[in-house]
Amino acid sequence: MKQLLEFIPIILFFIAYKLYDIYVATGVVIVATIVQVAITWLKYRKVEKMQWITLVLIVVMGGATIYLQDENFIKWKLTIIEWLFGLAFLGSQFIGHKPFVERMMGANLELPGKVWRRLNLIWSAFFMGVGCLNLYVMYSFNTDDWVSFKTFVVPGLMVVFIILQMIYLYRYLPETEEKE
Repeated sequence: MKQLLEFIPIILFFIAYKLYDIYVATGVVIVATIVQVAITWLKYRKVEKMQWITLVLIVVMGGATIYLQDENFIKWKLTIIEWLFGLAFLGSQFIGHKPFVERMMGANLELPGKVWRRLNLIWSAFFMGVGCLNLYVMYSFNTDDWVSFKTFVVPGLMVVFIILQMIYLYRYLPETEEKE
């Protein structure tokens, strides 16, 4: 349920864009993200840092898009957030006792420190790469293509990335003994 809630602003953005334009869609995603964070708070009494950062960036970059009538601000939001996450993962390699990926998954999975650090760097590279790819798409293609990229390709890349991560981690899972 919580994961589905995170996709609602993106879906509403896409629908509003197709029915109206980028400015209406930006207003819709701002409101939808505020509602999403409010619902998360009311239901779980906790909002993750990632959601707060996303909310702030949506409001600031989306507000600039609407106020200045310049769609580049909302397009840059994706790159900024991806790069912030990439830098946070990279920084966690050197700051703190555990890299971010271990903090996120460590309760469910036991891996050697070297593997956690490698996996953390891979996550950092993924986020940085998606941020760069967004810049390429936003400057090389039209807004229709960028909206489709943001709505479908970026989540698809995340799914593929997670599947590849699971394949990579499979060899580190403990083998279970068969019961006879």
